[in-house]
Amino acid sequence: MGKTADLTVVQKTIIDTLHKEGKPQTFIAKEAGCSQSAVSKHGNRKLSGRKKCGRKRCSTNRENRSLERLVKQNRFKNLGELHKEWTEAGVKASRATTHRRVKEFGYSCRIPLVKPLLNHRQRQRRLTWAKEKKKWTVAQWC
Repeated sequence: MGKTADLTVVQKTIIDTLHKEGKPQTFIAKEAGCSQSAVSKHGNRKLSGRKKCGRKRCSTNRENRSLERLVKQNRFKNLGELHKEWTEAGVKASRATTHRRVKEFGYSCRIPLVKPLLNHRQRQRRLTWAKEKKKWTVAQWC
């Protein structure tokens, strides 16, 4: 049998206020838009929280913090290097999982744009070009 959604905050407040007024559970259920058993369980505080659905994560919170520490040590490491260090630390996770965890921390896995520096000859050419154009008027630039 499928698991239904938990009661929303609005539904819980409606149930609480109508219960304080002394209304019957069937009336409260119609007003809150849920089942009578949900109202009963909320009144008995049995419906406080549920287990998560779906597959369990392959990495623990401790392992996730270790990955976050690796990212913070050197933000310019690429994903392959991060994944290699993380798996060497004993975590059995795929590269895709590593990528998802890094994105969850708020970091982007992008290679920074690095422009090559100018060599001496290029700097000299730029300087001579600038000196030639130094006394140009606006009309000459157009």
